[in-house]
Parts: sequence; structure tokens; C-alpha cells
Amino acid sequence: MRTPLIQAALLCAAALCSTTSQARVEVEASQHQRLGPLLAARISEDIAPGDYEALLKGLSAHPGKFARKIVLLDNIGGSAPEAMRIGRLLRETGFDALVPADGVCQGSCIYLLAAGHKKTVRGYVGLHRPPFPAGDSAQAQAAHRDQRYSPTVYLREMNIPSRLADEMQRIAPHNMRVLSSQELIRYGLK
Repeated sequence: MRTPLIQAALLCAAALCSTTSQARVEVEASQHQRLGPLLAARISEDIAPGDYEALLKGLSAHPGKFARKIVLLDNIGGSAPEAMRIGRLLRETGFDALVPADGVCQGSCIYLLAAGHKKTVRGYVGLHRPPFPAGDSAQAQAAHRDQRYSPTVYLREMNIPSRLADEMQRIAPHNMRVLSSQELIRYGLK
């Protein structure tokens, strides 16, 4: 018989050793006193294949008209092709993007921020190039075999200057450069 402490330790170890870590994708509808009905999505942790479907499922569970849709970003990046898929869905469904004061949007999270119709950054936005030339590991690429990976094309779709993609490519994967307020404005991210 296992004690609760041993069971908890085993669950923690299993979670730490998991090879498929997905972002935490939450979607919630609420009623704002002044604005009316709101739809909020929160995307945190590490973006991985399957997160697009999680967001789509959350959006499908909340049909109807909303006065405002906002995605809260506190995300460490992850799969660039999956982030672009999510970004296209956010843009298509009319979301604004917010990086809260205690939040960070780094790596491929930049694609989610770029998708917002209106962008508000109170936290930090960090750039670096992906660790893999095609934007993902071979395992993750298999999940995206029908999609092409082109940061320049994606950013152009989002009306973001393509020089942002060039800047991202200049920063090694193990480094991070936090964008200043002026850079956020110059790249159309604020």
C-alpha cells in the first residue's frame, strides 16, 4: 500500500519526466459590469502540438457575441509552428492580446502577441531564435508535416514588420533579449 506522500512524489516525478508538455490553455466567459460579455483566454507554460485543438475546443464551448475577446499571455514559448496556428486562430476570432505586468512572453509566444488586434504589454517580451532550424524538433515537426514554417510570412500576415523575424534569427536560442518599449512600438507589438 502506498502512502499519500509516496503517491504525490510519484505524480510529481511523472510530471517532470513527461516528454509532451503542453501549454495551459484556458478559456472563460464572463460578464463585465461596464463592457458586457467578455471572453478571456489564457495561454501559459510551453506551447506544444495539440494546444491549437485545446484552444479551439475552449472557444467552441463559448459561442456567442462578446463585447471583447482578450488573450492573456504568460508563456515561455515552445513550438513555433503550433504558436503560428494558434495565432491565426486568435486573429481570425478577433482577440486582443495582453502581457500582464507579472507576465512574460518569450520565444514563440511572440507569434501569439503579434496576432492580437490590439496589443498591450505591461510585462516583458523576449526574443531568441528557435533551437531547431525548422522551428521544432523532429518529433514536433512530424505533428506539423502539412504546415510550412515561415516566421517572415506569418509576421507579414499579422501586419508586423518582417525585420522582427530577422532580429529573432540574430539571437542564439540559449540567449534572450528583452524588447524595450520603443522596440515594441517599432515592431508593432504595442
